[in-house]
Amino acid sequence: MHGAMFVEGMQDAEADWYESARKVVGAKCLMSASYDLHGNISKRIIDTLDMMSAFRTAPHIDREETMSRACDMLVKCIQGNIRTTLMWASIPVLMPGERSSTEWNPGKRLWSQLPEMNKTAGVLDVSMLVGYVWADEPRGAASVVVTGTNPASEEKIAKNLAQQYWDARREFDFGTEVCSLDACIQKAMASKTSPVVLADSGDNPTGGGNGDQATVLEALLKAGAKGVVFGGIADRPAVEACYQAGVGKTIPLSIGATLDPYASKPVKVQATVKSLLEIADPAKREAAVQIQGITLILSAYRRPYHEIVDFTKMGIDPKSAKILVVKSGYLEPQIKAIANPNLMALTDGSINQDIVHLPTNKYRKPTFPFVDDLTFTPTVYTSARSHS
Repeated sequence: MHGAMFVEGMQDAEADWYESARKVVGAKCLMSASYDLHGNISKRIIDTLDMMSAFRTAPHIDREETMSRACDMLVKCIQGNIRTTLMWASIPVLMPGERSSTEWNPGKRLWSQLPEMNKTAGVLDVSMLVGYVWADEPRGAASVVVTGTNPASEEKIAKNLAQQYWDARREFDFGTEVCSLDACIQKAMASKTSPVVLADSGDNPTGGGNGDQATVLEALLKAGAKGVVFGGIADRPAVEACYQAGVGKTIPLSIGATLDPYASKPVKVQATVKSLLEIADPAKREAAVQIQGITLILSAYRRPYHEIVDFTKMGIDPKSAKILVVKSGYLEPQIKAIANPNLMALTDGSINQDIVHLPTNKYRKPTFPFVDDLTFTPTVYTSARSHS
């Protein structure tokens, strides 16, 4: 589970899913879940599950380990006929993932404690979640969730971590250089080292962005940037036009704003088709085009370009670029390893990093930093299933 699912007209879609599953399997069946670190938790979720485990790294490099913890707990409890106690402390803090990575403090300090806490007698799992700030729903908040068989130990850990998180709320900040789009482009063009990785943070598809905005492309063209590799923009009509034209052909293209035409505007260009991904499914096609000094990958679907193979499969070496553009916030490990340096552009989009100036959310409870002078004392909620 991610924990940030949003369905219009339904403020807690994942809880609805869990409750529907619970009705099918009955009260005696144990249910376990693995979660993204950026998930939102609710009372309904806690009351329906028996155990859960969330990622402990951002960027997320522990997906398999987290799933294993969630499965191992389930197997252990089934084999040992163990009924767990699930405890939850909600923390009224909402931060974008780009400010709360576990690669720098306070995230690094906070999450590094969890493996040792997992060794506490009567504790099966300790998880801490940042929450998802861009979802318009009342469950949006950071959380601590503890699964175990020793309620006293679980409650102590949950309160301790919730207080630590709250105390660190003003420490959360970006871990790389951030700047406006135009400033980032100018710095990248002037850089003596390469590739400069420029992250389009507002339209990151892995964070909830559309992945179809061409704002950065337009700004790069306006600035006359050269040696740019851009991965990528979701635009199925443009991809289909490239496949119809064929490699080597120069064609007029309208790029961007195909998934959400109200959020941005397309860019009109003349583009030369450089390569086409050999794949039968039209919905999975990708095309690389040359537009002046920019090599751009177009995708028929919304997807990230966070691994080296995402470029090399198109015949492009991202390491040779002067400027490498990705739709991302903090960088995934493979792209971060080649960044020299990394700049994060504070671009507009579905996951705009300027969170305090986001449109009013009528469902959001009083939360820092939206309410700067908020006070908080941790309390711990015990799942209703723990008493059944």
